[in-house]
Amino acid sequence: MLKTSEETLDPADWQDFRLQSHRMLDDMLDYIESLRERPVWQPIPAAVREVFQQPLPAQPGDLGAAHEMFMQNVLPYAIGNAHPGFMGWVHGGGTPVGMLAEMLAAGLNANLGGREQMPVEVERQLLRWVRELFGFPETASGLFVTGTSMANLISVLVARTAALGGEVREKGLSAGHKLTAYTSSSAHVSVAQAMDMAGIGTAALRRIPVNAHYQMDVAALEQAIAADKAAGMTPFIIAATAGTVDVGAIDALAEIADVAQREAVWFHVDGAYGALGRLAADIAPLLQGIERADSIAFDFHKWGQVPYDAGFVLVRDGALHYNTFASPAAYLQRETRGMAAGSPWPCDFGPDLSRGFRALKTWFTLQVYGSEKLGQVISNTCALARYLRQRVEAEPGLELMAPVALNIVCFRYRSAEADRINADIVVALQESGIAAPSTTRINGQLAIRAAIVNHRTRTGDIDALIAATLAFGADIERQAEKF
Repeated sequence: MLKTSEETLDPADWQDFRLQSHRMLDDMLDYIESLRERPVWQPIPAAVREVFQQPLPAQPGDLGAAHEMFMQNVLPYAIGNAHPGFMGWVHGGGTPVGMLAEMLAAGLNANLGGREQMPVEVERQLLRWVRELFGFPETASGLFVTGTSMANLISVLVARTAALGGEVREKGLSAGHKLTAYTSSSAHVSVAQAMDMAGIGTAALRRIPVNAHYQMDVAALEQAIAADKAAGMTPFIIAATAGTVDVGAIDALAEIADVAQREAVWFHVDGAYGALGRLAADIAPLLQGIERADSIAFDFHKWGQVPYDAGFVLVRDGALHYNTFASPAAYLQRETRGMAAGSPWPCDFGPDLSRGFRALKTWFTLQVYGSEKLGQVISNTCALARYLRQRVEAEPGLELMAPVALNIVCFRYRSAEADRINADIVVALQESGIAAPSTTRINGQLAIRAAIVNHRTRTGDIDALIAATLAFGADIERQAEKF
């Protein structure tokens, strides 16, 4: 007789588990509510790292003890993007609503690869909203992914199919393929990575120089395409950027759309954070032309403030998108009734069969806050960037390094040894816990980069950044003079 066990991973005492669950939820709500009382970021002590150098546990432990370990050793040493003083990279701040929705999704534990289930319908609702936002037709397809890096890869693969036909999926690229792609010299590295992972190669990516506003030089783009065609190459995709990672510039999307249309080239927009500017009445006009894209990649977890991760890819030609990824398999057999109904499934539009319920926290965010409120948050981050620009321009000791297009401000402390001093200032700012910007290089010079994405950031946080920058700069210069 085969022996089986009655053991389960559910709690033996549901009431005790419920009480502990409430403590955990309250602790996270307390954390979010008291963010301003905490440092943005702080270094991780060696003793804390040691806590997570233990061998694999073999025996059951206590949930309360695990929670305490998290509270003491993980929560205080996160990167800090929920904090209003975080300005290091384009990370959204998340919301309590999104956190609760993520809890519901985890409890449901739905796999959104496909099949007949309402979670898939929630994702399809988000697709309809995204189509509406960007003015795409009802035949457009879309998919939640981890982030824009994956969305860019999917877009390159669909564009590859458009250029070479569906047989490229079986036969692959010949050794002497002649596909070429085009993007700005300020484009995100994920565009080049997509070319690499798609088997086309980064050597086929033409990095077009930028103009004085850090936008792709359209004339140079046209010249590059003409030169490649004259050399017998096949231009297949232009990847424009809406919100560059360094200064937040938006490429001239309408002009690039014209070029793509004339040259019969796929027009893709990497709108990782900038694309959601369509939600803001004052930012949307800057994105004119995005509605003409063949594909758009963007993240709800940036300007949309949805908790990580919630990337999205939108493709104008849904049939082409489907034909790029759909794969027949016995275990994915479709039916018209039962649990195997509801085709096509999300797994027909991307590489993942196992997919989390990212749509739920996005649905909750839009349902609870509304698109107008989210648009106002986006507008406010740009207004705060303009305020920071004004503060920088008003300080003789500071220098603005690039135009402020959206919500990213690049500046530096004036010094004879500016690169070294400003690098030290940024580290001092981060370690102080007052504010956490990052660095970038503008025309070869190191700059302090403040990306204002968090919906919690206020003018007081900007003032604190300016005051601390000036104070640390002066102190670092004084220390340098001693040696």
